[in-house]
Amino acid sequence: MTLQAVVLAAGKGTRLGRPLPKPLTQLADGRSILVQQVENLRTVLGEQLSITAVVGFKAPLIMEAVPTLLFAYNEDYEDTNTSKSLLRALELSADGPVLWLNGDVVFDPTLLELLLGPIARGESAVCVNTSSVGEEEVKYTVDPEGFIADLSKTVVGGLGEAVGINLVSAGDKALLVEKLRECGDQDYFERGIELAIAAGMRVLPVDISEHVAVEVDFEEDLVRAERLVAEHHAAHPTA
Repeated sequence: MTLQAVVLAAGKGTRLGRPLPKPLTQLADGRSILVQQVENLRTVLGEQLSITAVVGFKAPLIMEAVPTLLFAYNEDYEDTNTSKSLLRALELSADGPVLWLNGDVVFDPTLLELLLGPIARGESAVCVNTSSVGEEEVKYTVDPEGFIADLSKTVVGGLGEAVGINLVSAGDKALLVEKLRECGDQDYFERGIELAIAAGMRVLPVDISEHVAVEVDFEEDLVRAERLVAEHHAAHPTA
């Protein structure tokens, strides 16, 4: 079954303090975060990859900026969080696995190659960074078999941070949809994953620590993302 991709781009992104939706924030190379994401996805996963952006805040601006995408509208974007945006996208998706990411992640495209194995094996996965465990970040623990046990901002003894790039297999998608429907309006999608894990879904943590992946919440995140991307390109000029 064919892989699909989803970018969650409905939020207002007020913490960054920009007038435009956060995915339209311009990077040093002239691309927006969203254009960088789309180009990365299609470079690694194929030019024909179907990509849906879930929009809400100033939706027409995003739709005009990247008109080649499909779009799902979260009309309740002011009152709901990413659990409901992801639910909207998964309900509209065709049969098959879905890779989704937050619309504010700046990342190196080679990171996606780490997901090719789980995609081929029909596994669900969460990309994680084990080099840091920030207090305000979504953290995780694993069970004795190495699959994710807990996933939230309140996890104690977290092994690393979730970076906002995730995969649900075709076989797990119905269960994840069911649990996203149970989430509160202000829940992040990680709550849906955690509920699905409790109901039997097995989710693999994929360590991407050696690759660039920065969620841009504040101005300093954007500066760090730009620096890391520049350093990576200097070290890997053909990547």
